[in-house]
Amino acid sequence: MKKTHLYSFFLSGWLFLACVGSVIAQDANIYVGASTADISPELPVALMGQFHLRVAEKADTPLYAGILAIESRQGDVPLDTVVFVSCDLVYISDQLRDELRAEVKKRIPGFNSDKIILSATHTHTAPVLEDDPDESSFLYPIPEGVSKVKSYRDLFTHRVADAIVKAWDGRERGSMTWGLNRAAVGYNRRAVYEDGTAVMYGKTDVREFQNLEGYEDHDINSLFFWNGRDELIAMSIDVACPAQENEHLSTVNADYWHPVREALQEKFGSQLNVLGWIGAAGDQSPHSMYRKAGEARMQELANKTRLDDIADRIVRATVDTYEIVKKDKHSKVAFSHKMEKLNLPMRMITKEEYEESKEVQEDCAAQIAADPTKAAQLHAKMTWFGDVLKRYDMQQKHPDATYETEIHVLRIGDSAVCTNQFELFTDYGIRIQARSKAVQTFVVQLAGPGTYLPSAKAMSGGGYSAVCQSNVVGAEGGQVLVDRTIELINSFWEEKEEVKVNNNL
Repeated sequence: MKKTHLYSFFLSGWLFLACVGSVIAQDANIYVGASTADISPELPVALMGQFHLRVAEKADTPLYAGILAIESRQGDVPLDTVVFVSCDLVYISDQLRDELRAEVKKRIPGFNSDKIILSATHTHTAPVLEDDPDESSFLYPIPEGVSKVKSYRDLFTHRVADAIVKAWDGRERGSMTWGLNRAAVGYNRRAVYEDGTAVMYGKTDVREFQNLEGYEDHDINSLFFWNGRDELIAMSIDVACPAQENEHLSTVNADYWHPVREALQEKFGSQLNVLGWIGAAGDQSPHSMYRKAGEARMQELANKTRLDDIADRIVRATVDTYEIVKKDKHSKVAFSHKMEKLNLPMRMITKEEYEESKEVQEDCAAQIAADPTKAAQLHAKMTWFGDVLKRYDMQQKHPDATYETEIHVLRIGDSAVCTNQFELFTDYGIRIQARSKAVQTFVVQLAGPGTYLPSAKAMSGGGYSAVCQSNVVGAEGGQVLVDRTIELINSFWEEKEEVKVNNNL
């Protein structure tokens, strides 16, 4: 079970100083560096993202981590910085984040590793990252002869640290811009029925079907970065849809981001580093909920796979955005980066939910005891329901327990970037974008260990992704997350904008 904190929201002294010290320089010079790390695992490897164990014997595509380092300076004086790391992984475990930050601190003396932001594309065909029952509610019985979880974390840490050092050492005065376009990639995946219940991927061709539960965000938000030689070296592309078109495969696969990267590098050159970000999309997926026959016909006539079609939509939207904004490059921008650790109210487990989870957990355990071969199908389900029992026992002792989560908020020119660890339902992302004072707001989810964060209406409808097993924070915590994120974003436009040295670099 993820670590919880049994006290009210607070800011520690160092965190307060970090936030106060990060004052905006309105016209700071920006220095940028970028690189890409190959984070493909050694095979065979266990894959994360389904309840049953899958062991990949081959890789369809490489897995990559895109790195972008940004530093603001006034003359030769450094002001603030960020290092974005976008990973072809299902999520970012706390352990993986902490191990990488520690490795980077060894290699770049004095660097504030809290400025490193890791996020995942949520591909369901990437390695398992956790095997500690105290850290994860989703555990697999990984057999002998398969790559160890720790071995993959070590591989990831060293390769990504190498790439961060390369990007940091290679930073030079550059320029950037931002823009947006629209392309339908994600579909709301929760079907609502006459009785008010909701089902992820529920049937829509039945009389009881009423509507899809939530909004779909079809904006493709992009950031573009050039080096001092006016070479386009990086793009950050934010798509409100997880990369899980190929989620059921038993092979290593970066999903739609692989063809997106290939197409953009073919157009702009091999020096381009592409960072894939996933917007608030806990209730979205690339799978059609209806119109399936019509879309399949169009893809067949176009001689495209569904994955090709998704990639083409993203690439077209990004290229069209680039053509519009490329003449609006900025070498001096307002820049600031704040990180906070919030303590969100936990979702409380009811007695009925406890009893239901206990029944399922015990049934899975009994089946595995009677037939150990069933562990591959049932072990993750057993630990998933078992985590609810731990939470229920904990809340009996600490009914006001909170859940600690890390967020980052940045101003880059007239755009804002904010991160969260969750599979955040799209309604929350819309609230943030609608209330933000930025010209353009990038919401980046899965910058941490996942778990769904459903809306109030989703919790009312129930179903996977909105039931207590799927999340440790509910709608009350979601609103706290939105409100604090907005306070931080809008503070960038309210503070007196002056140049000060940030001693936390």
